[in-house]
This record gives sequence, C-alpha cells and structure tokens, in this order.
Amino acid sequence: MVSKSYSNLLELASGEAPSFGRIGRRIPRIMTVASLISDVDDDPSESACSEDMSSSSVQRDRIIIVANQLPIRAQRKSDTSKGWIFNWDENSLLLQLKDGLGDDEIEVIYVGCLKEEIHPNEQDEVSQILLETFKCVPTFLPPDLFSRYYHGFCKQQLWPLFHYMLPLSPDLGGRFNRSLWQAYVSVNKIFADRIMEVINPEDDFVWIHDYHLMVLPTFLRKRFNRVKLGFFLHSPFPSSEIYKTLPVREEILRAILNSDLIGFHTFDYARHFLSCCSRMLGLTYESKRGYIGLEYYGRTVSIKILPVGIHMGQLQSVLSLPETEAKVAELMKQFCDRGRIMLLGVDDMDIFKGISLKLLAMEQLLVQHPEWQGKVVLVQIANPARGRGKDVKEVQAETSSTVKRINETFGKPGYKPVVLIDEPLKFYERIAYYVVAECCLVTAVRDGMNLIPYEYIISRQRNARLDKVLELEPSNPKKSMLVVSEFIGCSPSLSGAIRVNPWNIDAVADAMDCALEMAEPEKQLRHEKHYRYVSTHDVGYWARSFLQDLERTCRGHLRQRCWGIGFGLSFRVVALDSNFRKLSMEHIVSAYKRTTTRAILLDYDGTLMPQASIDKSPTSKSIGILNNLCRDKNNMVFIVSAKSRKVLAEWLSPCEKLGIAAEHGYFLRLKRDAEWETCAPVADSSWKQIAQPVMKLYTETTDGSTIEDKETALVWSYEDADPDFGSCQAKELLDHLESVLANEPVNVKSGQNVVEVKPQGVNKGLVAKRLLSTMQERGMSPDFVLCIGDDRSDEDMFEVITSSIAGPSIAPRAEVFACTVGRKPSKAKYYLDDTGEIVRLLQGLASVSEQAVPL
Repeated sequence: MVSKSYSNLLELASGEAPSFGRIGRRIPRIMTVASLISDVDDDPSESACSEDMSSSSVQRDRIIIVANQLPIRAQRKSDTSKGWIFNWDENSLLLQLKDGLGDDEIEVIYVGCLKEEIHPNEQDEVSQILLETFKCVPTFLPPDLFSRYYHGFCKQQLWPLFHYMLPLSPDLGGRFNRSLWQAYVSVNKIFADRIMEVINPEDDFVWIHDYHLMVLPTFLRKRFNRVKLGFFLHSPFPSSEIYKTLPVREEILRAILNSDLIGFHTFDYARHFLSCCSRMLGLTYESKRGYIGLEYYGRTVSIKILPVGIHMGQLQSVLSLPETEAKVAELMKQFCDRGRIMLLGVDDMDIFKGISLKLLAMEQLLVQHPEWQGKVVLVQIANPARGRGKDVKEVQAETSSTVKRINETFGKPGYKPVVLIDEPLKFYERIAYYVVAECCLVTAVRDGMNLIPYEYIISRQRNARLDKVLELEPSNPKKSMLVVSEFIGCSPSLSGAIRVNPWNIDAVADAMDCALEMAEPEKQLRHEKHYRYVSTHDVGYWARSFLQDLERTCRGHLRQRCWGIGFGLSFRVVALDSNFRKLSMEHIVSAYKRTTTRAILLDYDGTLMPQASIDKSPTSKSIGILNNLCRDKNNMVFIVSAKSRKVLAEWLSPCEKLGIAAEHGYFLRLKRDAEWETCAPVADSSWKQIAQPVMKLYTETTDGSTIEDKETALVWSYEDADPDFGSCQAKELLDHLESVLANEPVNVKSGQNVVEVKPQGVNKGLVAKRLLSTMQERGMSPDFVLCIGDDRSDEDMFEVITSSIAGPSIAPRAEVFACTVGRKPSKAKYYLDDTGEIVRLLQGLASVSEQAVPL
C-alpha cells in the first residue's frame, strides 16, 4: 500500500524503481512465482517476484481485472464505531463482466481504486476485508496524486483529446502539463505494484480497462516478459491528425502495444489506432483468417473489435420488480393517460453528450410541426457529471436556460414540452422510463460506446406483468424507435435506428418526426432486429469472446525467447524463436578462419545500404570490403538484388571478381568479364502492355508514387507517398493486377513499400541453388555459407541455404549462417541489428582474408 507519491517522478521516466513512503505493509499474496520468466531481462531487480516465494497451483483459470474503480460501494458505518460497509456495485460493467463469464469457469480478482477516501490507518484492514470477501485488491492513492492523475491528466487532457477537442485555447480542454503526466505515470506504476502482489504470471490473465491505465502494460511487461495481457479501450480512439498533437503520443502507443490483445468497440477506433501505429512508429498490420495483428518486435499484438453488451439477467430482473411496475403505472398516468407521447433522453451531464443539441432539435420539431405541440414530451434524464470544472457548469447552465425557454414558449397549463430530471434516479426508475417512452434519443457528439439504446430495446420487450400494467396483450408485437448519433460506438450495431448528425438540428428534428410518424409494422420489425442482436451479444458474450482471443494470442508465449529492451516507457519485449540469436563476430570469424571453400550471398538494399538512404550507390568503403573478400581464392561472393543489371553493373564495376544476380536472380553473372546468364527461360514481356497502364493510373492518383520499368519486371513504389493512402492503394493495385494478369506467366507480389510484377518462378532462392550447384560441379562444395538479407524476398535464399545443410551441395559439417537484418520472425537462424553491424562484420571477414592473401 502506498500513502505517499514518488519522491522523484523523474526516476520513473528513466526506468528506475521509485522509492515509497510505506512499503512494509502488504496484503497477503495469493499466487507467487519461483523464478524469472524470461531467458534474458534488462533489470533483474524488476523482472520477477523475490526468490523466496513459493509456487502454487490453481484449479481454475484466473483473470485479474484492472480498472480505475473497483465494482464496490463503500459506506462508513452510521454508529460512532470505526469501520466500513462494503457492497457490490450492481451497475458496474466489471461486475457484470464477471457474471457473464460464470463463477464455475473462471476466478476473477479485481484491482482498482475505491470511490471513497480511506484513511491510511484503516487501509490494511480494508484491504484484508475486500480481498477475503470480494477478491478485490484496492489501490490507495494520496488525494493530491489522485486529483492530478484523474481530474488532471485523465479528465482535462486525455478525455477531451480522445473526444476530438483540441486545447486551442485554455478554455478548450487542458494544455499539456508535464507534472500531470508524471502523476498519471506514477499512478499506473502503483497499480502495477498492486498487481505484483497477487499475480501468478505463468497462469493468470490480466485484463486492463480504459484510458486511465494506458501505460500500465509497460510496467507489467517489464516485470514479466510473458505476462498474458489484454487491454480494452472504452472511449473513442481519435484520428491520427488529432492524436499526434499529444506530446507523449509515442510513449502511450508503445505502452499499449506491450499488451497481447487490444480491444476497441468499433472498427473506426481500431483503424485510427492502427493508423497512428503506422504513421508514428512505422508499423504495419495484417489480417490473417479474420484476425488483425501487428508485428511488434517479433510479438504479434492482436486487435479485437467488438462492442460491449448489457447484462440481460440484471435488466430482466429489474423489469420484474414490483417497484418497476409501480413506477411504470405512475408514468402511464402522468403521460399516456393525458394523451402525451414520451420521447426520452438519458445522458451524463457533460459537453460531449449533446444534450443542448437535442433540446434545440425538440424546439425545432415544435416549430416545424405545430401539430405535435401539446402531445409530445421530451423527458431528459441528466445523470450527474463524472468530471468537474468550468465546462460542466456551462453545460448545466445552458441546459437549464434552454429548457426554461422552450417551456415558456410552447408550454401551457398541464403541459410542459420538456421535463428535465437532473437528480440521480434509481435504476428501476430509469427502466420504467424506458418502458413507457415511444422513442429514445441519443445525440452525443462523441461517445465511446453508450449502452442506453441497448437498455431501452430490452426494456421495450417488457414482460407479461408490465404488459398488464400497460393494458396490452402479451401477444401484441413489441416495438421501439431509436434516433442515434452517428458518432457513438453503438451506432454501427443498430442498423434499424435512424442515424443522425447531431450538429444538424433540422435533420435531428426531422428524424424525431419520422420516428413519431412511422408505421407500427415498421417499428415492430426494427425492434425485432435490434432485440435479436442485443440479446445475443450481451456482456457475457463480449467478455468470453475477448478472453478466448486473449488465450489464442498468448498460446505461443512459451515457445519464444524474450528480451527486454529500452528504458522507461520506451521499454518493449523482443520475442523470437528459441533458436534465433544474434550473429556473434567471434563465432563467424572463427568459422571463417578454419574453412577453405566459402559461399557468400549478400542482399543490397537494406543490407549493404540502409533502406532510408537517398543515394543508393555503394560507398568506397563497401567497394573496398567486397574487393578484399573477392580476392580471397577460397571465396565466391555474390550480390543478390531486385535492382536492374544495368544499375548494378555500373555501381559495382570496380569489383572484378564479384558475382551479381539482378532482378531477384533472373540475370546472373559470375564475375565482371563474364556474360550475363538467365536463371529461368527467357520471359515474354507482352504482359507489360497490360500492367503498365494500370500502374500508371495508380501513380497519377497517388502522390509520391513511382514506376520502375525493369527488363523483366515492373515495380510500383509508394515509399514517398502518404503511408496510409499508399498502403491502401497498394492493396487495391495488387487486387487489380492479379485480376488483369490472371492468365499471364507472372507473379504479383507486395513488398516493403512496393508492388512488383515479375516472371513466375523467379526468386532469390534460384540464385542460392545455382551458386551451390555450380560450386558442387567444380568439386568445391562449400564448407562455409553466409547469406544476409533484410526483407521477404530474401527468405527464399534462407530457405534454400538451411534446407541444403543435409544435402550433397554443401560439405558435411559445413558452417552455415543465414542472417536477417533486425530482430523479427524469419527463416534465418541469426540476426544483426542494422546495416552498420553488417558492414563491420564483413570488414572483419575481409581483414582475415587480407591477412591470408600474399602480397
């Protein structure tokens, strides 16, 4: 438990463990781990629990659910004695999630804050009670730290930004404040420490909820490289144009990417997140068999898109309460018996819920359609605001003044067109309003999900006792009408709702009129469609689906080797195949010295020359290294590139004995004075007449893209185009070319910022086969093979090299080194970090050859 903030928050940013005011008092550990999880970790002091812990086993799967608030209500005892009364908060999504999973299948532990402040002297006792009775682990925060974290960074900076409000002036959201950010990071670290006290990292799943804890995955991943970690964002994720204004944008993205599974309510939110990862971190994503995944340092981070649902059992039980029936009867008498039609709005009192826009639309409805005056009533339930500040007071004032104006203009004795309820209602009372309302209106200008329409649909299904109160036959078809904003998360799943732009007051007023005028059979059909979806996609379905995907994503953890790299919030884990390791200079130099027949195959772009380099021609240093390697009579050295033979011949003309394979190996020559050969039959290039106009079309419509016309291939490059648009156009071009070239003897492939069309059967693997077979024919099967490349096209070489180890083309017990650039999934068994390391390695081998060659 922590009662003081960190003594130095800057320690946190540097990756150092902060010091606490009180560290002696801890709750009992439930699960422990005996040793380090990862093979290598950058900081053993933070990598796992202490070695004196003993391991224990669990009978059921267990999940630790982490959120800003625990699903607990706390109330101080009314008598003079000290103590608290705790109860479950039935309205909490976290508790409903647990019910949806089922107690028999999975054990749930909660970590979060209490709404009430607990005195430090009572914190130990409260922790014990909550753990033993509710399996809850409370996180206690000093009031000042909590205020800066929650009301400061979360509500004044993240919340407005994620809802598309930029701090263009001090009145529009909070300007970025470094001290508030440090408080946010500090609280996330405290949450990580609390989780450490209860986690069994080998078995437990951890599910983190919402924007309050976006950097928590980094702290957990740093402690346990293989922790099974899911994150779900319940708010919108803004477009990259909005998000990139955040000064700590990369820190937050990298922290979220330390999760195994990241969940969003809608595809739009996921698309914006993926776009940010692409534009700011240079990451690409793929969809495989319906699952979207990001490759992040060898780990696959999965993306889940599924809107949350409601708790069907809870709603149906509330619908059956006598209090609900009594309230429905009261509302029937108040509205329906007087010939009134109720329209209903239920919103939190904040600037993004669009309450004032809804009221203006109601005013416009009464102006444009005077026939509804005296008949239609808008009941607006305004729940208390979750945040605080000037903007909340302004919304309250504007709402009150607008309601007053409408009622003064259109009201008459016994009739108020707008009824504003700004006091907290009990849940059954809200349900009663749903039951009676003819139409529910949600006009939020931005909202992560909003479950109000779902609750309304289920409430309108009613039950037999409520039908009796409403004087309806149980066999009567049920009906409901929804007018919903386009900008809320539930909108895509409600295809029968009337969708509106809440900023267009006239359109919202027309939608309200349409909902009132719609024929009964149409209302019934829309209700049936919505009811089928909402009743089957409840909170249990959502929770089970998320956990199934989390389990699937984490299945391969134990098969990978993990390294922690980076400091502070730049920390990430590199996960690679257990046989994949860095190529050691000492190891390869030793093998090079004791072997006598060597084959060396080198890619060019991204291997000898950095991909980002504008001038791609080789440096004098590179030419010198290649010449030194080629002068060694024991070596056969080849450059294998996608570039044209004309370019390669010009660039590498100083290298007399260097072999060159151009255009992925279609053209080949063994040394400078040799004739060019082909590794495949001479290709018919008539297909270019079909492909070139298609590529030209995409070049004209994609700024920054170019076409390279090679002798046997055509390449469309979008390296200098907008990354998102270029990637989108590349997918379209790939489909287009595959379609028009279906009967041609060519392959259409996508690569790193390119789409390429080349003859069938041509790949770099052919060069590797040709070189090995040529050396075998000359009676010099190599006992040393080095192959280095950086992208997908080089994987064909790696496959040929590694599969030839047991074959006749390579000497028995040969030293074989297939090496890729960067730590990433590959068929190669070795890696080097960048082109700089490759050049240093080749220079080391060249110096060995130089010493061996007589002057």
